[in-house]
Amino acid sequence: MKNIVAIVGRPNVGKSTFFNRCIGARHAIVDDSPGVTRDRIYHDVDWSGHDFLLVDTGGVVFDANAEFANEVLDQVKLAIAEADVIIFMVDGKAGLHGTDQQVANLLRKSKKPVLLAVNKIDEPKEKDNSAEFYELGLGEPHGLSALRGSGGVGDLLDKIVEFFPEKKKEKNGKKDLEFISDEDLAKEAEEEDKGPLAIAVVGRPNVGKSSMINFLCGKERTIVSDIPGTTRDAIDTNITFEGREFTLIDTAGIRRKSRVDYGIEAFSVVRSIKSIGRADVTVLMLDANAEITEQDQKIASKIEEAGKAAVIVLNKWDLIENKSSKLMNDTTKTVKAELRSLDFAEVLFVSALTHQRAPKILEASVRAYDETKRRIGTGLLNQIVNEAIALVPPPSSKRGKRLRIYYTTQVSTAPPTFVLFANDGALMTRNYEVYLERKLREAFGFTGSPIRLITRSKRD
Repeated sequence: MKNIVAIVGRPNVGKSTFFNRCIGARHAIVDDSPGVTRDRIYHDVDWSGHDFLLVDTGGVVFDANAEFANEVLDQVKLAIAEADVIIFMVDGKAGLHGTDQQVANLLRKSKKPVLLAVNKIDEPKEKDNSAEFYELGLGEPHGLSALRGSGGVGDLLDKIVEFFPEKKKEKNGKKDLEFISDEDLAKEAEEEDKGPLAIAVVGRPNVGKSSMINFLCGKERTIVSDIPGTTRDAIDTNITFEGREFTLIDTAGIRRKSRVDYGIEAFSVVRSIKSIGRADVTVLMLDANAEITEQDQKIASKIEEAGKAAVIVLNKWDLIENKSSKLMNDTTKTVKAELRSLDFAEVLFVSALTHQRAPKILEASVRAYDETKRRIGTGLLNQIVNEAIALVPPPSSKRGKRLRIYYTTQVSTAPPTFVLFANDGALMTRNYEVYLERKLREAFGFTGSPIRLITRSKRD
């Protein structure tokens, strides 16, 4: 298990800026308005040969009437409980705040190692601003500038790794050497190559994405609320299910562009769309009680364009009356007809509230991913394509020139991509391409996986 380092503090002291600085990427959304980060966000950090998990948390507010104050505090307490080292961040420009005292009391109760980081020491003349934080009774304040990456960021990271067990062994001269055989190295390389299966859960706001993620994780991983837009960052969580590792990516709800204000929500939507690109499988979650909208269709198109394996999930199925197998079959046909971009995807009927069929999301995701990695033998592939051509001959142009397909081969996977060598690629129509794709699916399945067909002219 990696060591875990949690960043805590009141809102707007620069926790997310420091988090982004340490991981070397703009992973957490940063904005001047307080309360941007709400859930816990994890990312790997490597400092001086030490790997650890850094956790960004929401700003602590001890006001029950503030929006999501209790939920954010619960998330922070979970982060403190699992952390090996805690960075308590305060604002060197604003000075000591009453909330800082309350957070300090909370951290003292944890009995965990705490490093006091005084952020926003952007100029040498502001160094003395750190002195007043001795009053918190948490040891020496470490002045730094997360924004500029100067003034002690590296020094603080050096202090963090000193608390790690392996660092202490080095200092004591007692670190054990472990020799690994070639067989073990090969096995480790194979396991690393597999890696966790990344699943992004996307959809419009308030369809139950975070509730489902929390159930699959077995804990309150993200804040759940009836208020649309509660989730802002794309949040990764690693779990193990039936011996297989998964990375679940909870995303912000994607609304119509015209309804998205520039700023925090716009950044959240961009992160959600990017999550589709970095996932192996995308789960499109819909509300079973709501009609499929144009926005759902646009999200489906984004998934298909990205060439990702897909699963369609109808959540809140527990609220549907008079449920039956016929209703499920009819609903499946309707969903596939309205979401034509993902008509190849498996459709599941689940409930995040009652947990009905929820684990099937992971099972279906594995099946869909496996289909994207399938390879078809060239001989069998050409047999199916030739049979399809004999059944329905290719179209001809207005001048009477007919498309002739000589040979077909699969050139890649994820998604499965096939090249059809023909006399003239310009003669291939979209309708005939759809027909050939249908025949390939009838023969080989590819449920949950998009297919790419490329027609290449003989002269090319």
